[in-house]
Amino acid sequence: MRTLLAAILILAIAIALMCVGIIVKGRFPETEVSKNENMRKIGVKCMREQEKELRGNCAGVRTDACEGCGFYKN
Repeated sequence: MRTLLAAILILAIAIALMCVGIIVKGRFPETEVSKNENMRKIGVKCMREQEKELRGNCAGVRTDACEGCGFYKN
């Protein structure tokens, strides 16, 4: 029983310490890659942005206008 109480106490302290940053800042850290300033600074992009760069104007539908984009291999 002592071990269980000690484990619960340790978990409670750990959770409280992890929440200190959120409580002090008043907001939860941004985890969305496209909205996170630090991710943008180091050049990380979300998948949607990477696909736009690769496909250009191609919407993913094979048409004659999209032949030159390189997305579809012949």
